Amino acid sequence: MSKGRIEAFSDGVMAIIITIMVLELATPHEPTWKALLPLAPLFLSYLLSFIYVGIYWNNHHNLFQASQHVRGHVLWANLHLLFWLSLFPFATSWIGETQFAAWPVAIYGVVQFFSAIAYYILTQSLIAVHPKDSALVTALGNDLKGKLSAALSLAAIPLAFVNAWLACAVFVVIAATWFVPDRRFERTLS
Repeated sequence: MSKGRIEAFSDGVMAIIITIMVLELATPHEPTWKALLPLAPLFLSYLLSFIYVGIYWNNHHNLFQASQHVRGHVLWANLHLLFWLSLFPFATSWIGETQFAAWPVAIYGVVQFFSAIAYYILTQSLIAVHPKDSALVTALGNDLKGKLSAALSLAAIPLAFVNAWLACAVFVVIAATWFVPDRRFERTLS
């Protein structure tokens, strides 16, 4: 089965997710800097989520560049990932609208955690259809960074009820670790 359609579909869905998130940023009615201040929480939540969707898009691209083919279960695993990513606009808007209140931040963490789990399932589905010595399997390795990110996202959920800002700091740390380009695929594919 060709991987081109899954890549194109996924790119389109991720572009729509980003578009929906930016549409949540309402234009101020006043032409002053002060009019932007109430939008700061929404903008910060949008910025964080934009980075996360970008990270997933980048890693998804690398994953499929290293893949030679897909099977039916890979398509379902990919849809599972896209489902969790499609919840980013909701979670992003909620934390921004509530100025990072505990429950919305915890739900944001749930979306983060299950997105990470869905990505892991996708990688395992792709590994299952590739030889052990393939570029994909070599590039993924043990994916310590992916597993650590999922664990930190899970830890941020209860932390949101202790201190929502600390939970958000965990999300920023996770994003920062992925913001640095992942060279595993570049090294393996070059």
